[in-house]
Parts: sequence; C-alpha cells; structure tokens
Amino acid sequence: MAADRSCFPTNIHLASPNAMRMRRALRMSRRDMLLGAMGAAVVALGASRPGFAATEEADPVVPLFLAVSQRLTDRDVLDPQISHALYAGIIHANPERREQIHKLHDLMASGSFASARALASAAEHSDPVFKDVIHEIMTGWYRGVADQKVVVYRSALMFDITKDAVYPKTYAAGGPFYWTQTPPEVAVPTGEPALSPSKFVVEPT
Repeated sequence: MAADRSCFPTNIHLASPNAMRMRRALRMSRRDMLLGAMGAAVVALGASRPGFAATEEADPVVPLFLAVSQRLTDRDVLDPQISHALYAGIIHANPERREQIHKLHDLMASGSFASARALASAAEHSDPVFKDVIHEIMTGWYRGVADQKVVVYRSALMFDITKDAVYPKTYAAGGPFYWTQTPPEVAVPTGEPALSPSKFVVEPT
C-alpha cells in the first residue's frame, strides 16, 4: 500500500553521515528561501497599499512618546527612529498604552517636573496604571525590548551608562559590535607554493 511506504530512501544505509547532513541542510535552505521570499512579498504588498506608511507617521502620540521618554530618561536627545520603534512595539503588545501614554504626556505638560523621579512619583500618585506604562517605556529604552522582542541592542541605554568602564559581554575576538565596522585591509598573498599540488583525499567520517 502507498500509505505503508517508508518516507526514507531505500539506500539510506549506504549514505555517509556527511551526505545525510548535506541533504538535511539543503532541505532547510530551500524552505528558508521560500519562506523568506513569501515574507518579502507580503511586506512589499503591504507597503504598496495606500496609507500604509502614512498610518505610522500620522499617529500624533509618536512625538508625545518621545517627549515623555526624554523626561523619564533625563536626556535631552534620544533617537527618534528608536523611539518610534519602541512605541510601535509597546502599542502592539497593549493597544491601551496609546491613550495612557497620551495622558501621561498631558500630566507632564500640566506641571513642572525637574527630573524623571518627580514625574514618575507624580504619575503613579495620579493613576497607578502609569507605573506599568513607565516600566515598559524604561524597559524599552534601557534594555531595548518591547513587545517581548529585541527592538534595539547596540543603542540600548544600558550600555551607554557604563560605556566608560564596562563593555558589553562578548565572546567575539574583535570586541563587541566589531561587525558594524569596516574590516581591516588584508594584503593579497604574493608567494608561490614550494611543492607541487597533492592529490585531494576525502577522509571517511
């Protein structure tokens, strides 16, 4: 019966471990390429829809989130693109945060808060829900995480506050974030082999 046929090739006992791993890797690479192409097509289709990008840019709470973030982190300058990405993640995880962030900004604008501590204390006293809102905003900026996803890593503020003394942990020989820099120039070899080429032998595994 067709249903009783084995899904494995009949000569699997003759295949080497390397050949089996190669077949598995090829199957995975084909699947990944197909999924990647489908994902790119979906993104392109969504981006081509009228108002797709405008919806992101037209949200009036986006600049309010940045202003609140600057006060809560006691920083005059924060990256607007990172702010937008963190805001999008927070709102995606909990749509109610949009209105709560708006109200938090209104509270900030209604008074004179000289520090993040003053604003946070007043916000929690005004409405206990602001405590969770502030936690999510600070987690986003300092850990780079929103909606349980890593939004930013290198520019997370947890690295910035200790960059003069402690570097991020890494096992990379080139140091943290070495892949973001232009690699060093390597001279083209000019030497010639002293011996004639040897026969290539594949050792069994």
